[in-house]
Amino acid sequence: MSDVGIGTGKVVVNRAMSLDGFIAGPGHAMDWIAEYLTADVFPEVMAATGAMLVGRGTYEVAKGMADQDTTYDGGAQFVLTHRPPDEPDPTVTFLTCGLEEAVATARSAAGGKNLEILGADVGAQCLQRGLVDEILVYVLPVLLGDGVRFSPPTLGRIDLEPFSNTQSGAITMLRFRVRP
Repeated sequence: MSDVGIGTGKVVVNRAMSLDGFIAGPGHAMDWIAEYLTADVFPEVMAATGAMLVGRGTYEVAKGMADQDTTYDGGAQFVLTHRPPDEPDPTVTFLTCGLEEAVATARSAAGGKNLEILGADVGAQCLQRGLVDEILVYVLPVLLGDGVRFSPPTLGRIDLEPFSNTQSGAITMLRFRVRP
């Protein structure tokens, strides 16, 4: 697993999901998440987070939603991409290295806290390569009907062990350990 020799923090795939299994709506829309999930709903998650690693697509969607209250203080932010933007963003570090190196870099920056993995593609790649310790899912009370699924069909089977579920208002947070 990914905790060999690096602090006590875990690598956690963090997702908000509609009840019908979508993490983004049609056209990668994620504005529906902000209707339910704000930084103060589960403050213990942000308190345990030292860094975030996101894919370029998720970064672009979040950047487009910057006028909404969707920013979280999850520590250092890293974006894994093949194409860094022409104009740098001082709030993030763009990484063009391989996935394992990106996870190690972001995990080191987390300072012993958790590294949150956001984004469908980066999350699936981390799961495929055995780099994930836990999955945290916020199930939101909405049916989207279409959009970006929780995992791509190419992911294959990943066995999980449920260890926590918490209700906060309309949101249910589910937590799973990834079985080796």
